[in-house]
Amino acid sequence: MKQLNLIALLLLCICSTSIFAQKDKKMKIIAYYTGDDKLINEYEINKLDQIIFSFCHLKEGKLSVDSAKDSVTIKHLVSLKAKNPQLKIILSLGGWGGCEPCSAAFSTAEGRLTFAKSVKEVSNYFKADGLDLDWEYPAIEGLPGHLFQPVDKTNFTELIKILRSTLGKKYELSFAAGGFQKYLDESVEWSKVMPLVNHVNIMSYDLVNGYSKVTGHHTPLYSTNPNEESTNRAVEFLLKQGVPAEKLIIGGAFYSRTWKNVENVNNGLYQSGEHIEGISFKNFATTYTEANGWKYFWDEKAKAPYWYNATTKTFATSDDLKSIKEKTEYVKSKKLGGIMFWELTLDSPKDGMVNAIYEVKTAK
Repeated sequence: MKQLNLIALLLLCICSTSIFAQKDKKMKIIAYYTGDDKLINEYEINKLDQIIFSFCHLKEGKLSVDSAKDSVTIKHLVSLKAKNPQLKIILSLGGWGGCEPCSAAFSTAEGRLTFAKSVKEVSNYFKADGLDLDWEYPAIEGLPGHLFQPVDKTNFTELIKILRSTLGKKYELSFAAGGFQKYLDESVEWSKVMPLVNHVNIMSYDLVNGYSKVTGHHTPLYSTNPNEESTNRAVEFLLKQGVPAEKLIIGGAFYSRTWKNVENVNNGLYQSGEHIEGISFKNFATTYTEANGWKYFWDEKAKAPYWYNATTKTFATSDDLKSIKEKTEYVKSKKLGGIMFWELTLDSPKDGMVNAIYEVKTAK
């Protein structure tokens, strides 16, 4: 009888552990990080599941850490795992303007293999947990002047294949994807790529970007009209492609995009203007104030905030605490893989955007 009870207890423990592991896996909080080895210590690392070091680049076709300072940062990030067993440290290649040689380097089998081997070597050296490919963009124009060609689409597939076979199952492999329709249609062979990666980080921000002459929501959860890009639009498209929900990570923006010379029509939303530099979330509370002439608006359909300053004729769009909570609830309701954001140093170290995401994640 005692033996039976012991077996039952063991089974219960195994079951409980399994349920906990599944619950823990349900939703990842992923931070892109551009800071150094000191700044990271100000943030609540215990609330993160991945930190993606941004960025490494290509040097002679190999994954390269740019400087001794970056090496120190990566080593420190990896050391944080000792106190945070849930944490994984990922190295990212590229970024906006950071993948100029990618199209050429990945255009041959030899080039792809050289890169894949270098990823394994660098990951082994730093004891990092994997790679996030941030090629902006295969097959379509990214930064003006960067090479892109139609064959990039199939070359991207082949690159993912050789990365997975070289890295094995031990390492995480993900990629950052444009959240806009042209990328979704033309850059990736979704059915071939997604079985080989752990997840895709959908950049569901900059959907209205610095090249736009018209204001709009740059990181809305929902489209307010059939032609408007949004987080939900990208997610629904990928689900229809057969991508598993748990492999979809949506994006949050911890910064605003801003336009000047915007007329006071519709509180500046969907009006012509001239794009200027935005600000970090950590500065919202002291910048977007009524004392400074700003008014706050909430688009109930888009689930997105915006601000307008009638005195200076300036418009701003971003995520904020309210919208990031809406996005996190969306992840939970759709059973998606999680939420990532650009980027950690733009947040308030305490009671900021990460905390808002974590509160929703852990709420019953």
